[in-house]
Amino acid sequence: MESQSKNTVGAALEAAGITRRDFLGFCATLAAAYSLPGTSVGAIAAALEKAPRASVIWLSFQECTGCTESLTRSHAPTVEGLILEQVSLDYHHTLQAASGEAAEHAREEAMRAGPYLLVVDGSVPLGNPGFSTIAGVSNVDMLMDTAKGAAAVIAVGTCAAYGGLPAAQPNPTGAVSVSHLVKDKPVINVPGCPPIPVVITGVLAHFLTFGTLPELDHLGRPKVFYGESIHDRCYRRPFYDQGKFAETFD
Repeated sequence: MESQSKNTVGAALEAAGITRRDFLGFCATLAAAYSLPGTSVGAIAAALEKAPRASVIWLSFQECTGCTESLTRSHAPTVEGLILEQVSLDYHHTLQAASGEAAEHAREEAMRAGPYLLVVDGSVPLGNPGFSTIAGVSNVDMLMDTAKGAAAVIAVGTCAAYGGLPAAQPNPTGAVSVSHLVKDKPVINVPGCPPIPVVITGVLAHFLTFGTLPELDHLGRPKVFYGESIHDRCYRRPFYDQGKFAETFD
């Protein structure tokens, strides 16, 4: 792999000892995920090598940490690769070493340096500012403040995407989704309880490779990952289409 600028993905891969063969294998996997022809692998590799490492700020609100657990079990790429080689995860309560004032300072520094991607998991309570706070700041205030300088916002998990379990009636905290509040930035919904890990990393990899966000459906989800349901690929689907249903269990 050719020598790269220090702040590029290529440089991080080179420093980590990733071979050219393994790197191209990852690019081929990415091309297959997006239904691109095999001839596009070289172009993806060239773009990804030169791509600057994206700064990511991850905010956790009314959530169970399941989405982070899902991310740490991602295999392609691994969470270690995601953090150390492809993105600069500058703020994440669960995964960062810093805490207290040092943690909040890291978030503020990342915001000042910009640009960055904002990832949010968990719903946002509107019922009372004290329902969920971080360093004495309500979730809604932290979200709106951090979203101001974000290139895009990724709502990870059903709670962040649609309100999820916290928003179920009687919804005592007044929980809402991220898109309910953020209107002036593109919001990508990655629902699931938790989402499949490769979907989380796949959205980040798309941004790193192409410098754009994936095409979304009417629910704000990436079409490449949510374009089909399990039902579409079920071997019993032809019987459903023909209206052949079992009337009894005899």
